[in-house]
Amino acid sequence: QVQLVESGGGSVQAGRSLTLSCDASGYTYSSYCMGWFRQIPGKEREAVAAVDADGRTTYADVAKDRYVIAKAIDAYSHNRCNLILLMNNLRPEDTAMYYCAADTGRYCTGSLLDYQYDYWGQETQVTVS
Repeated sequence: QVQLVESGGGSVQAGRSLTLSCDASGYTYSSYCMGWFRQIPGKEREAVAAVDADGRTTYADVAKDRYVIAKAIDAYSHNRCNLILLMNNLRPEDTAMYYCAADTGRYCTGSLLDYQYDYWGQETQVTVS
C-alpha cells in the first residue's frame, strides 16, 4: 500500500528557508511521478512543483527561482523514496498547508494538475511571518 508521510513544516520568518520532506513507501518509486501542492486558507489547492520518473522537474510560477524539488530513490529498495521541497526566501503569502502526492500512472508526466495524482500525504503546515 502506498504511504506518504510529510515532515519539516513549521513557523519561520520571512526571508528564511525551510525544507519539507516526504517519505514514500509501498510501490516502485523509480517509475513514479511526485509533486508538492499547497492550500492557502480560503483558497483552492494549487501546485507547487513536480518531478517525473526520470527526475525532470516542473515548477509553478509561485515556486520558480525560490523552490527546489528533488526525489531520491532508496538505493536498496526501490519501494521507498524521499521527496524534498527546499523553499528559499519564504514570504508570508507562502503560508499554507503543504501536501506531497504521487502519480502512479504508467505514463505519468510530472504534471502540475492535482487530479492526476492518486495518492496524497496528510499535509504539513508552513507559517511564514
